[in-house]
Amino acid sequence: MAEFQLSPTDVALRRELIAEGFTDRDIRAQVQAGALTKLRYGAYAPTDLVKELDEVGLMRARARAVLRTAHGSAVLSHQNSLAEHGVPLWGVGLEETHLTRTDGRAGRREAGVVHHRATLGKRWWAVRDGVPATHPARAAIEVATTYGAEAGLVAACGVLHRELATIAELHDVAATACHWPGSLSTRLVLARADSRVTNVAEARTWHLFFEQRVPRPEPQVEVFDEQGNLLGIVDFLWAKLGVFLEFDGRIKYEQHRRPGETLADYLMREKRREEQICVQKGWICIRVTWADLGRPVVLARRIMKALESRGLMR
Repeated sequence: MAEFQLSPTDVALRRELIAEGFTDRDIRAQVQAGALTKLRYGAYAPTDLVKELDEVGLMRARARAVLRTAHGSAVLSHQNSLAEHGVPLWGVGLEETHLTRTDGRAGRREAGVVHHRATLGKRWWAVRDGVPATHPARAAIEVATTYGAEAGLVAACGVLHRELATIAELHDVAATACHWPGSLSTRLVLARADSRVTNVAEARTWHLFFEQRVPRPEPQVEVFDEQGNLLGIVDFLWAKLGVFLEFDGRIKYEQHRRPGETLADYLMREKRREEQICVQKGWICIRVTWADLGRPVVLARRIMKALESRGLMR
C-alpha cells in the first residue's frame, strides 16, 4: 500500500488552473496524459501522488478535494475522520465524503458528499495535518449510528487500541447521540468495545461472540512455558478449556512480518509457533479466515463444538 502524501494544497481546482492560463482542453489533455488525476468535479491532483493509493487512500484524497470548496466551518466526520487518524475501517462506504458543519447549520446538497450538522465545541474536532476532522471518539460513534453495531465496534476498538480516545470519551459522545437514528447500535458498541482487540478481524470475531452467544475468551493473551519463556501471544484464549483461536497468518502478515521475510516464511513461523503452544500446553487451536467471518453462524457452531470437546457445559 502506497504511503499517503497528498496535502490539501496539492489539490488544484479548475478555477485555479484556469487562472494560471490553462484551458479546459489543456486540463483534459493533462488527465489523458496521466499528469493529473480527476478526484471529483472541478478538482485535480498530481497523478504521482494518488496513482498507487488503495480505496481508503482515494477516499482521503477526494475528501481533500471536497474541503477545498466546503464551508469554512465544515470538518471531516464519520469514516473520513477515522481514516485521517489511521483507524482501520470495515463495513462503511468509501465512495462518499462525510462532512459536519460545526456551526449547526445545514450544508448544501452535492453529489458524493453527505452533509451533517452539529454544534461542536473545540473538544470534539481539531485540525490534523491541515485537515479538520472530528475527534476519533465522536467519529466512532458516528460510524456506529450510521453503519450499525459491527462496523461501529471495529471503529471503537480501533480507536481504543490506538489510544486515540478513552472509553469515557466514547460514553460522553454517546450521551449526546442518544436521540440520533441508530442509537441502539451505540449502546451495543459501548457494552462490547475493548482496547485489547487489535485489528478488524479480531473486532469482527469479538462481535460474533456476542451475537452468537459464544462464551467470551480473553483477547491477546501471552503464553509462557514451564520455565517462564514466552511462547507467543494468542488472539483469543479460553484458558480453562485449553482452547485458543488464531487468524490466518495472511491477516497479520503486513503488521508482524520480519524484515526480508516472505509470506511463506511468515506462515511457516506462525505454524511452528502454534504447534509449539499446542505441544507445550496441551491446548487445541481454532484457525479462522476472512471467509469464515462471512458465515458467522457456521463459524460459531465450529467454535462451540471445539469448546464442548474440551468440557464446556451449556
